[in-house]
Amino acid sequence: MAQPLRLRIWGMLKLRVRGASVLVFDSAGRVLLVRHSYHRPDWWMLPGGGIGRGQDPEQAARRELQEETGCVLENAIWFGTHPNLTAQGWINVTELVAGTTADAPQIDDRELKEARFFALDALPERTCEGPLHYIGMWQAWRSDQNGSSA
Repeated sequence: MAQPLRLRIWGMLKLRVRGASVLVFDSAGRVLLVRHSYHRPDWWMLPGGGIGRGQDPEQAARRELQEETGCVLENAIWFGTHPNLTAQGWINVTELVAGTTADAPQIDDRELKEARFFALDALPERTCEGPLHYIGMWQAWRSDQNGSSA
């Protein structure tokens, strides 16, 4: 109930909101996706959330991942920024962070309904557009870092 109201207010005020999305991989190279209880609960998304005052994207990613799933983010690296003008009229600036974890996700059934690792070639049918785009950005960034870009 609070989330739709918050989004409406952000739109009326034309706010710029900054958050972090986390691409976290397990030792098998699978990516962690979550289903929220409050926002598009039937869709899979990346863990993440707001960046607090004075926090850098890696700090926010570590905090959000720990809060949402109990997983500890290791080898965190920032790899991009994705600004998005939402349909409600506010600007969502997403800082993209990738890393690894050795932990299995634990959920509390309040914020998240489910959290699971998926192979990149076997993502669930109802994966949101954002994670699909960000995974592509991560793969392109890694290719560029490895010197294999065109």
